[in-house]
Amino acid sequence: MNDAPAPGSNEARTLLQALYGEMAPQHLFPLWEVLHALVTPKPTSPVEPHLWRYDTARAHLLRAGDLITAEQAERRVLILENPGMSGSSSVTTSLYAGLQLILPGEVAPCHRHTQCALRFVMEGDGAFTALDGEKAIMRPFDLVLTPNWQWHDHGNTSGHPMIWLDGLDIPTVRFYAASFAERLPDGAMAHPETAPAGDTLARYGRNLRPFAGSAAARRPARLPLFHYPYAEWRESLAVMARAGDPDPHLGHALEFTNPADGGPVMPTIAAHVRLLPAGFTTRRRRATDATVFVVVEGEGRARIGGRELALAPRDLFVVPSWESLRLEASGDLVLFGYSDAAAQAKLGLWREARE
Repeated sequence: MNDAPAPGSNEARTLLQALYGEMAPQHLFPLWEVLHALVTPKPTSPVEPHLWRYDTARAHLLRAGDLITAEQAERRVLILENPGMSGSSSVTTSLYAGLQLILPGEVAPCHRHTQCALRFVMEGDGAFTALDGEKAIMRPFDLVLTPNWQWHDHGNTSGHPMIWLDGLDIPTVRFYAASFAERLPDGAMAHPETAPAGDTLARYGRNLRPFAGSAAARRPARLPLFHYPYAEWRESLAVMARAGDPDPHLGHALEFTNPADGGPVMPTIAAHVRLLPAGFTTRRRRATDATVFVVVEGEGRARIGGRELALAPRDLFVVPSWESLRLEASGDLVLFGYSDAAAQAKLGLWREARE
């Protein structure tokens, strides 16, 4: 060791490179060369702010509806892929987003998978998502959940196309290499009916629940509720707005909760809604959960880091992790958003900063 060159000298650097070359075939690598990129002083992400115009995406989706059936596709969906993550089929590093079309008379075959999913209805009235054999009749801006490993199929008995946003934790499950999926046996398209439509909403959606251990508690105890109607959450936002001033960073904001424990709606995904009164501008806020937003009502602008996006009804946009967000409402602006805040909170990772 006494004959070793002085650290930092040209000779030492030459010998280090030779050492790295010897180690590499054994899959051994020096942490000191990459530590700065692995443990960063603040979040870094390939995710870019981006806006998808709904009318443009809708036109492409309807054209696809003329060319491929829901059965052929299994799920007729256009993926909203983040431009900073080409080829990933991801909207953020942990989440997936897609727009799904079901035409009148179609059924999307029943399956189940380890990924958690939510459906946020963009247009149409009267189609359904069935969860373990119970239908949720879908109306514009309803939130419908399909928690992991629960059987689900979709059908459209209305006379009009139905389009909704699919939000899943596909990249998260892919990271853990924990994906499983099944179809119903014997090629069955739909799960047998197990309860009338709306049964679960009546049992669990009004701050009520069946007695523990009773036969009435037929849903999974950890995630009993799966339908959050627009008519109910929009009225709650309106009451909140009439009762007080908006939060300076969020506006009037409500989080969808799991009635079993008061936490997020699913283990990996949190969802919320916001109302910004006409003329209101939020202060800048950062959070570690990259968030996908839908413009439910109104128009305005989103300033994300150095980007500015003009918002119109049903447009979709994504805010990367730790990018500052400032929202401006031209008229009353209502937003729906989902993110991986549920998973981050469980792991002790979630943070926010308000300016």
